[in-house]
Amino acid sequence: MKKKVKVLKESIFKDKRGLLWTSWEKKKISLNFKHDKFSLSKKDVFRGLHYDSKTWKLVSCVYGKFFFVVVDCNPKSKHFHKVKTWILSAENNISILVPPYFANGHLCMSKECVFHYKLSYTGKYNDVINQKTLKWNDSSIKIKWPKRKFILSERDK
Repeated sequence: MKKKVKVLKESIFKDKRGLLWTSWEKKKISLNFKHDKFSLSKKDVFRGLHYDSKTWKLVSCVYGKFFFVVVDCNPKSKHFHKVKTWILSAENNISILVPPYFANGHLCMSKECVFHYKLSYTGKYNDVINQKTLKWNDSSIKIKWPKRKFILSERDK
């Protein structure tokens, strides 16, 4: 699979009961997802920018709204440190497929938000200890944040 960020918008069914949507289909994204993760964040919590060299991530917003960022961190890429951003929400049903070497992070813009990602990787999973972190305010990437005051973990400061 070509290593570029892809925006996916699957069909969504709405009625008086709520919503129903598909997050992925193997025939459209032929990756071997190995596990899923969810994070629940409060307003103004920023998580990221994290990446590794082996993991594909399919990202979506299950609840609430967040500002989502990806940064190309492959020094061999002609788009090195290029930034792309989106607003993801449960209502707009956009998912982002993030390839290896792309840092990603999200800022919760609603009272609470639930971030979901499916992970596909080769070999052993590169959890926190083996991931790299790019600072949210790194001057070489110049992300245009919707705000400047975040709630951060020690790792992300």
